[in-house]
Amino acid sequence: MIPPVYSPSADRYDGRMRYSRCGRSGVLLPEISLGFWHNFGSVDTLKNSLDMVHCAFDLGITHFDLANNYGPVYGSAEETFGAIMRKSLAPFRDELFISTKAGYDMWPGPYGNWGSRKYLMASLDQSLKRMSLDYVDLFYSHRFDPETPLEETLQALVDIVRRGKALYIGISRWPVKAAATAYAYLRDRDVPCLIYQGRYSLLDREADTSGVMSQASANGAGFIAFSPLAQGLLTDRYLNGIPSDSRMAKQRSLKHDALTPAMTKCLARLNDIAAGRSQTLSEMAIAWLLADSRITSVLIGASSEGQLLSNLKGVGSAPFSTEELSEIDAACAGAISAVDPARGTAK
Repeated sequence: MIPPVYSPSADRYDGRMRYSRCGRSGVLLPEISLGFWHNFGSVDTLKNSLDMVHCAFDLGITHFDLANNYGPVYGSAEETFGAIMRKSLAPFRDELFISTKAGYDMWPGPYGNWGSRKYLMASLDQSLKRMSLDYVDLFYSHRFDPETPLEETLQALVDIVRRGKALYIGISRWPVKAAATAYAYLRDRDVPCLIYQGRYSLLDREADTSGVMSQASANGAGFIAFSPLAQGLLTDRYLNGIPSDSRMAKQRSLKHDALTPAMTKCLARLNDIAAGRSQTLSEMAIAWLLADSRITSVLIGASSEGQLLSNLKGVGSAPFSTEELSEIDAACAGAISAVDPARGTAK
């Protein structure tokens, strides 16, 4: 049986998804963006990936976020996206906002990592081939490189835009001091930084306390939050221990030591607050992020259409009362940040 040709929902822009202006730019990003960090690699089924992307686009999600080494295996998430482009999304390319990144380990040898001009340009060329694209809408420096001169990394980003391989530039996980240099350098060359991508959630507020979010706003850049559910901690999965099929049980990007007694108590209190708002814990966690005007979009992962639909319920939630915000802060005060699975490896 020949599968039907994909036709996106005619109602995809009916108002269910809201769009936010990205800093001082003409770009409007959906409040929820779909990331390809997990569940889109060569170890996953193409049909499930295809179904999730179609579901997302049908609901107004226009921004898909990738990186060169997303998978596993490295590069396979981009290959999956390329297959989806060829199969169904190519006619809608101008409705899509596609990002990719380079900065972490990708191939052996001295030129397959960090932030050299050689690595960034070669990586983007490879990414475009894998994704069946002529250009990406946004290209990120995935992390700050303390060894390569900042000017080399930043000029490579400028030249990538000037050569038409990316429309906009972003930075991810850069420390405040280096980011200040980046904003100024890029602005002075008329290629302003569009957006900063940083880890941020109820349980990890470093992007706020470090000044990263306010710095981005002051420099006319947007902010997109990844790991909004703290690798699954901010769901109902860990309210009663560690499920056997969970990331924590498998020691995949979330270690057992993240679920401390203080964290367990925190999650229970947050879940009670969410129930009082007629929300699940994950819905409230996403709604809390979107209530911050500095956040342009929340970057979610999903393993199924059902999970994707559940996460979207955080859009358009009722505003938080002062009392609710105080209760949330009090609940989180004794908990520690979830273990960062990517420090020194992948995202």
